[in-house]
Amino acid sequence: MDAQQETRALIRPVKESIEDDLLAREGVVGVDIAEKVSDGKPTGQLSIVVFVQKKKPGARIARGQLIPKEIDGVPTDVQELEIELQSAMVKLDDVVGLVDATAYPSLHGGISMGPRRSVYLTPPEVPAAGNYVFVGTLGAMVRDRASGATMALTNFHVACPRGWAVGDRMAQPSLVDNAPAATDFGSLTRSVLSENVDGAVVTLDAGKAWSASIETIGNVAGTAAATIGMPVQKRGRTTEHTFGTVRSTDFTVTINYGGDVGSRTLRNQVRIETDTTRSARFSQKGDSGSVIVADDRNVIGLLFAGSTDGQWTFGNPIAAVQDELGVDIIRYEAPPIITRPSVCDPIRTAVIVCNKVTRPALCEPIQTRVVICNKITQPAVCEPIQTRVVICNKITQPAVCRPTRIPICDLQLTSAACDFPIPPQENPFGDEAAYGEEFLAGYLAALEAVATEEAADSDGQS
Repeated sequence: MDAQQETRALIRPVKESIEDDLLAREGVVGVDIAEKVSDGKPTGQLSIVVFVQKKKPGARIARGQLIPKEIDGVPTDVQELEIELQSAMVKLDDVVGLVDATAYPSLHGGISMGPRRSVYLTPPEVPAAGNYVFVGTLGAMVRDRASGATMALTNFHVACPRGWAVGDRMAQPSLVDNAPAATDFGSLTRSVLSENVDGAVVTLDAGKAWSASIETIGNVAGTAAATIGMPVQKRGRTTEHTFGTVRSTDFTVTINYGGDVGSRTLRNQVRIETDTTRSARFSQKGDSGSVIVADDRNVIGLLFAGSTDGQWTFGNPIAAVQDELGVDIIRYEAPPIITRPSVCDPIRTAVIVCNKVTRPALCEPIQTRVVICNKITQPAVCEPIQTRVVICNKITQPAVCRPTRIPICDLQLTSAACDFPIPPQENPFGDEAAYGEEFLAGYLAALEAVATEEAADSDGQS
């Protein structure tokens, strides 16, 4: 807490204890904690400032109405201030659209709105008797804490002129601005005019489009408490987008609401000074109901009144507005960003089997066992022979051969049993070593002789 904040904290209880007495004095319209001004120049000294409609010489003020130079050791200051509500009313016959008379397809903050009905008024409340229509600003979209319904936020004195009732229909734009284009958008649900808040909420009709944004300012970030020196801005129906600076959060003001309401005192209000480097004035009639936002688009207050010269604008603290109306400012929420892959169709991960084999394929049995035709009982000494096997006919039955003990050294194959030609058998010793016909004839004769001899031996043994 800096020195200024500490000093304000010390002055605050003194100011609160005396402000009702000060407000009861003639011409006093407000009390605040602010810098003392001397000869038109700020002194840098914090004081209890008493605002009056018109300053008068001390000699012309009754002794009991004088403002003391100090209260409980705290210096005082007297400054002029003429305050007015920032709604506008126009005789129905004199309706002329002002700055922003646009009919917006989607409701949001910072646009024209007002009651659908007119009110018959007479002097001295108005210059001339007749039916009057009212205009203000739709401040922001809010959500009902009890029902969750979406509502539009504005001021009590905008939505509730004389003879008001819950259920009154509201239009956008207002009848003041563009009666032929004015479209009903909802019904008055509740309102409050207390020491802290001048507010009302309107429940939107089913299907009515809206957004959590403020015209020309952007999306609403949330809410925050006002602080001294905070730069702020607002968007209203009349002066549109304007800029200012928070100068106090301790402002107490008495203001005449007229009609059957009369004068009311609102305490601990936000007082805003116009930033004249960027705006001619912060607010004007028709801007009532605008929300006041910080540069980060957090809502800090609900605009309801201002000075006639445009130097000052006053707003309800947004926390009090939400609590007394039972609503919450709707903040903008960006659509979620999808970071996971999008799956359009299920992906199959099972192994695909094209031809499923469930049993062994049986082609035809091939006989692979060795067939021994001649039983060899003695070692055979032979010359190397070609051992390439040539199968000419498929063997389906065992071959039956005669037993023999004669060594078999070579076997010449013939093509008698084959249905295809057999190439000549190669001899490892060359063509000159090939067996001639005489050799084979003698060899066969010898085999027959051996066979005859073996048969004779066999007969002798039997």
